[in-house]
Amino acid sequence: MKPENAEELLRDVHARLLPVDAFTPELAEAMRYARVVADGLVFAYALDKPTTVRILTDNDVERAGLENLGRAGYANLMRVPVEHEEVSIGGRARLHSLYGDSPFVASKALFLSEAARQFTGEPLPDAGALVVVPNRHLLAYHPITDGSVVDAVNGLASYALGTYEDGPDALSPRVYWWHRGGLTSLTVIDHDTRSFSLRPPPHLLGLMKGLVNLDRAGRLATGGATTPADVTELTRTTAESIARVADSPAGLGEAFASAVTLAHAHCAADPGAADVDTWDAWATAVQLGSALYTGGQPQEGCLGEDHAWRLPATSAEPPADARAWLDALYLAIVCRQKDRIGRLCQVPLETLRQDDSVDEYVVHWMETLQAYFSERPMDDVVEKLLATMEKSMPDALTHAPKDFVNRVDYQPVALFHRLIARDHDAFAKALPEALAEHGGYWGESGAPRARVALGPLAMASIAYDYGFPVAAKHPYMPAYLLNRERIEEIPSA
Repeated sequence: MKPENAEELLRDVHARLLPVDAFTPELAEAMRYARVVADGLVFAYALDKPTTVRILTDNDVERAGLENLGRAGYANLMRVPVEHEEVSIGGRARLHSLYGDSPFVASKALFLSEAARQFTGEPLPDAGALVVVPNRHLLAYHPITDGSVVDAVNGLASYALGTYEDGPDALSPRVYWWHRGGLTSLTVIDHDTRSFSLRPPPHLLGLMKGLVNLDRAGRLATGGATTPADVTELTRTTAESIARVADSPAGLGEAFASAVTLAHAHCAADPGAADVDTWDAWATAVQLGSALYTGGQPQEGCLGEDHAWRLPATSAEPPADARAWLDALYLAIVCRQKDRIGRLCQVPLETLRQDDSVDEYVVHWMETLQAYFSERPMDDVVEKLLATMEKSMPDALTHAPKDFVNRVDYQPVALFHRLIARDHDAFAKALPEALAEHGGYWGESGAPRARVALGPLAMASIAYDYGFPVAAKHPYMPAYLLNRERIEEIPSA
């Protein structure tokens, strides 16, 4: 049969994923252009004819030209029709399935971000996606956006292995991480024992830890509920969490997290924090936060008329949770608790540095705040602030999503920069920008964290007390906390 000419090759060529096991020494010799793109997978070109599919050899590549084949193979592959279905794993993790009759469907994993854009209208997040290609007619992927990645990796592993073993046209039983155009296998196969295990690379493991902790504390905007949280239910669960601390001191962290959520949630219906019930929630969060990190004598408080609480004496055993410490400090700043601020800033940084779920800039930011409130030389404060700014650049991030860092986590850093420079005009310009970023990040989410920009509120509270011309009314900043009119005395611990 006469070989196809260049025009025919370019018309029908498709980029193709093939299993490594399919390559005999003879085939590999005839396809030197092919390359391994991940454990178990080889990238090659194939000709899709009406009745046959033929893998291209080096002679074919020479006739059409490698660059020409690359452009045509990509374009033809992306035109392959597929069905798209979205399902959930364990009720949380979002899974997209692409499937069809074509033997090229799984090969779309080579260009997964563009395939995702075609069928969902959105590109993949900066963290990429988990993806499986168990056979030639199917790929499934999970965008890495929140803590559900843990559910997804386990669910995809079971799904890929079962589908690979069940059907014809098998491709790979592995779970891969698609990131910045490349595929990395998470699956480790012991061929002697025929056993499979999952071993994420260090970068992905860091991302997973960071996302799980951010998600657990409600810090991520991931398209959740659009209605405000039920304050009555949150009040009940917070009171119950505090009550359990007497029997189980280890539950103090959970009680604090619940109280922080409740304090934010109150501001949905009471954005200015004018009501006494809102103040009770904020005061409770302040008390629990300082007790969690610095210990203290027995404390009492209330959450509205129906929920009085009592916290037993606690020892100073601060957990290695950097972001919870920041929450505790921000709350103490907003509620003008000078003594608690001082005690929080004496929590050993060695303990907080043990939190391996945060990026390095978070550690530098904690160091900056401790240096500032401990009244160390301003040169020391500025040095640590500059380190925070440097390590928060996109290329330095290893744990938190770039969008979260830029729009939420970095904003108090930027405001603090203007604050210590005593630049009133720059601060006045930066504050509404920070709040706009907060609003843009959360969108229409009903998540409690959407209601208050806690970090910027803390910086604005300092600025207000220093005489900066801070307007009383801003979105996401309760006016009666900012101007101190709602703040009442909180019993010392």
